[in-house]
Amino acid sequence: MSRVYLSVAVFVSGFASLGVELAASRLLAPFFGTSLLIWANLIGVILLYLSVGYWLGGKWADRDPRVRTMFFIIAVAGFTIAVLPFIAAPLLSLAIPALAQFNAELGLVSFLGVLVLFAIPVTLLGCVPPFALRLATRELSRVGATGGGLYALSTIGSILGVYLTVFVLIPTIGTRLTFISFAFILLGVAFVGLVTTRARILSLLAFSFLALTTFLVFLQPPHIKQVPNVIFETESPYNFIQVLQEGDLRLLTVNEGQAYQSVYVPHTIRLGGYWDLFLITPYLTSKEPPRSLLVVGLAAGTVTKQFAQVYPAIQMDGIEIDPEIVRVGRELFDMREKNLDVIVDDGRAALRKNNSRYDVIIVDAYRQPYVPFHLATVEYYQELAQHLTERGVIAINAARTPNDARLVNAIAATMNQVFPTVFLLDYPRDANTIVLASPQNISLAEFRARLAMLDDFELQEIAKIALPNVRKFDGDGLVFTDDKAAVENLIHSIIFDATIR
Repeated sequence: MSRVYLSVAVFVSGFASLGVELAASRLLAPFFGTSLLIWANLIGVILLYLSVGYWLGGKWADRDPRVRTMFFIIAVAGFTIAVLPFIAAPLLSLAIPALAQFNAELGLVSFLGVLVLFAIPVTLLGCVPPFALRLATRELSRVGATGGGLYALSTIGSILGVYLTVFVLIPTIGTRLTFISFAFILLGVAFVGLVTTRARILSLLAFSFLALTTFLVFLQPPHIKQVPNVIFETESPYNFIQVLQEGDLRLLTVNEGQAYQSVYVPHTIRLGGYWDLFLITPYLTSKEPPRSLLVVGLAAGTVTKQFAQVYPAIQMDGIEIDPEIVRVGRELFDMREKNLDVIVDDGRAALRKNNSRYDVIIVDAYRQPYVPFHLATVEYYQELAQHLTERGVIAINAARTPNDARLVNAIAATMNQVFPTVFLLDYPRDANTIVLASPQNISLAEFRARLAMLDDFELQEIAKIALPNVRKFDGDGLVFTDDKAAVENLIHSIIFDATIR
């Protein structure tokens, strides 16, 4: 066996190991989201498995230093990678009722169970570099150079695996076929290596693995995550996206799918959710209709469609980081308002490229229950304040539980560092609170008086919900800054406490 082919084996093993890690994050995202905790667990266990593989591979190579053994290890790793998404799917489906009912034990078991599934292929891939080093070493004086070259090749393969997975494979062919693509590459290299070494039985096994992997391509279930009423699903570089249809009601949900990012009912203004409350936020500072609106976290355009119907003369900008969600919004949620300009960018980076000022800025970019920390800090709210007109209002959607409003209070306390007026507006039939802020000093009585004077029927009905549920924020809470924003730790604490209760 030539050193060149040994180098190829090391390269593709490194390529697959990091590619599988990134594909694993997309496998978990529809069920557990993409929080920092999920990434920490995933990276931690992958590094653990690779470490075990390096140790095991070295011991194994010393006991059985045959080329055919190394290639069979690669073949088994490839086949287990191919079956991973199919085995993980039924296990992860246990997480849906667990998350819906805050069943921490069931959710944790399903999550850890999937992480354990990665032990076999990643550990076997970790065996390859030390095994190849043992096979490639001919002179003791060259061990350092040989080992350095092989591990450099493995790392270069890992780098290629990262970028190819993120920018090509997952967006183009999806998560399941990404796993199968890595399996095909590993099995192909292993099969050629075993044929070259004339290991007939092992070659036959590797060929059988290839055949079974090919068969798996045609066994894909209709949906990645089985939920009722799915009419469309896709993956983007940012999200796993599903659209649900329930009668006339159309819903957009992303990643773990425990909340809806957009709602659409044709020819309907009031949707019976927290989105309705945004329509009366302009009257915090003025009795006049708003002239301009910025929505950070546009999603499929629920809020802008409502504003366009109630305030037809308004000019609207919407920031959405995911171009695939924008496409879904236009095609499935009728997001085609002529007075809406869509900006595909990050909710903070886009502000620095925009000199416009707005009467109303709505931030609904949070993928509940998680909050992008850089959209919840004092510095971000200072940037928002610079984009307000003289009558400007900021409205931010935040989540709570029936017994825990710590996240709402933290966002309100952080906004209070920038704005003298901060009000909390609870939606009574769900777990959402709108945090309102203005650079003006506004009394609660003034706001209530303006709401009571509304003459539009739709706004009057929304005001009836708002009036008994609006209050001035005068409590305490964590203050988030760019330097220190323990947003996810706070949310994990809230989820844990809710589970205990």
